[in-house]
Amino acid sequence: MTQRKILQWPDKRLRTKAQEVTEINDEVRAIWDDMIDTMDAMPGVGLGAPQIGVMLRLAVVDASSDRNKRIRMANPMVIEASARANEHEEASPCLPGVSARITRPRAVSVRYLNQDGVIQRGEFVGLEATSVQHQIDHLDGKMYFDHLSKTKRDMLLRKARKLKG
Repeated sequence: MTQRKILQWPDKRLRTKAQEVTEINDEVRAIWDDMIDTMDAMPGVGLGAPQIGVMLRLAVVDASSDRNKRIRMANPMVIEASARANEHEEASPCLPGVSARITRPRAVSVRYLNQDGVIQRGEFVGLEATSVQHQIDHLDGKMYFDHLSKTKRDMLLRKARKLKG
């Protein structure tokens, strides 16, 4: 298990749709382990494989307060979303120093391959649901700020550039 380097915006890979995972094997499990180490070091509540330069549809999420609910997902896909929305302050280690309030469905049902290669349906609510949706965005080549208006997005990116120096 290893902590991996996080890609920095505007790396083109952050705008590239990740490839489907065809099987869960030891290589995929090792990537998930590295992703968890990297997520914990940030610290964060989730990580998509493209954030560490691995262009596979892999994500990890742990929004639990005691950091013991590791969810490993391959090819996650939202199959149902609540009409009720939640707003959370979102950020990404790919664009350090800035964040924005993003509105997303409060609850989602997600279909994914679990660590045993079995199709599973997960029900996620609150911060966990936000994190899962945020990671799926990364797998689709999107960033959280894509959910902002053009004006707010431009302001956020300008602030991030200023912080970078």
